[in-house]
Amino acid sequence: MNDQNQAETPAVSHILHRTVVLVGMMGSGKTAIGRTLATRLNVNYVDSDAEIETAANASISEIFTKSGEPFFRDREAEIIARLLQSTPCVLSTGGGAYLAERNRAAISKHGIAVWLDADLDLLWERVKHKDTRPLLRTPDPRATLGEIFVDRGPIYALSDLRAEAKSDFSIDEMTDEVLRILATRPDVLEPIT
Repeated sequence: MNDQNQAETPAVSHILHRTVVLVGMMGSGKTAIGRTLATRLNVNYVDSDAEIETAANASISEIFTKSGEPFFRDREAEIIARLLQSTPCVLSTGGGAYLAERNRAAISKHGIAVWLDADLDLLWERVKHKDTRPLLRTPDPRATLGEIFVDRGPIYALSDLRAEAKSDFSIDEMTDEVLRILATRPDVLEPIT
C-alpha cells in the first residue's frame, strides 16, 4: 500500500522561482488544479478571492453589493500585487482579475500567467448546476457564459503559457499538463538535479 501512495504523490523535483498565476474562465479548474499543483510543487496555494474575503470580512457578493465593483477590483489588484511580492506560490485568481491591465502587468513582472483554456461546452458542463456564479444569474445563463467566453478569450490569450483543458482529463492529468508546460520555462520551474 505504501508503494501505491508513493506513486500517487511524487517527490518534489523542481524549484519554483516565480508565482504561478492560474487564469481563465469560471469552471476552467483554477481552484482544483491550483491546489493539486501547489501540493506537487510543495508550495502554498492561495486563492485571491478568498484572500479578499478574509481581508474584507465579507463575501465577494457582499463586497459588490455594499461597495461596488470598482472597490472590489482595487482590493483585488492590491491583494494580487502583495501576493506576487511574497514567496513563490500557486495563485488562483477570479475570472475577471486578468482582464485588468494593472494585474496583467504585475503578473508579468513578478510571476507567470498560465491560462487554463477550456472550451465553452466543458465550462458549461462544470458550472450549470452551481448557483455561486453571480454573472450567470440571468434568464439565459448558457448564452451569458458564451458572451463572457467570447469577450474574455482574447485577453486570456495574452497569458505567458496556455494549458488546454480536455473533458476527459482528471485533475491529476490536467495538473500533469500544467507541469509539462511550466517545464518549458526553467526560469520559472527549475529541475532539481
